[in-house]
Amino acid sequence: MQSSAYYKEYSPSLGREMEFEVYGHGGKPCIVFPCQNGRFFDFNNFKMTDVASPWIGAGQLQLFCVDSVDAQTWSDVGGDPRHRSEMLERWYHYIADELVPRIRQINATPEREKLMVTGCSMGATHAGIFALRRPDLFDVAICMSGLYHAGYFFGDYMDQGVYDNSPVDFIANMPPDHPYIQMYNNNRMVFCTGQGAWEDEMVESTRRLEAVFRQKGIHAWVDFWGYDVNHDWPWWLKQFPYFLEKLL
Repeated sequence: MQSSAYYKEYSPSLGREMEFEVYGHGGKPCIVFPCQNGRFFDFNNFKMTDVASPWIGAGQLQLFCVDSVDAQTWSDVGGDPRHRSEMLERWYHYIADELVPRIRQINATPEREKLMVTGCSMGATHAGIFALRRPDLFDVAICMSGLYHAGYFFGDYMDQGVYDNSPVDFIANMPPDHPYIQMYNNNRMVFCTGQGAWEDEMVESTRRLEAVFRQKGIHAWVDFWGYDVNHDWPWWLKQFPYFLEKLL
């Protein structure tokens, strides 16, 4: 188990206290998003911090494991979609406008330097959204087994908040001269999924994202692992250090 520092701080955007845990003493700051309805401590409990220990210990990587509001947003499939969408945006502003500056304080990151994002399953969805929505803030992303179209959770409902959290949709409509496309190509982004048990939806969504990338000339690394690679922690434990070695 890696040593950590625990924080519980009030979020004006969400009107509640939010918890996060920090692993490492310096290096590339990386926001770690939890799986669906998960908690900030899951990444450590499932030994993901252990497989990242070579980079953490060497001062190359500092993990900021955060909480989500999945229960009020993505997971609340029977709830009012407008409220769910508004909560998604409030959480977005918590991460982008509150947590990122706080991370810079803790990590002593200069304003010009960008951060990293990662996560597994729904955590990969969150990481992909932030990497694609804010390439000005995040230049490295490791997304393992994510879904990248909001319709999987919101059905036919669409408003601006849902659209902004659906990369397959907003990338598809991005004009070819949009400045973000060059930023994407300057950044390092991995979208990986296995093709084994419980990965069918992730494979389909990742292929859709890959097709949109190809259409727009976006050169992200889209990686499909084998048919024995399941949607589960043992494989994410292999994928995370594999990609860290390539990207850091």
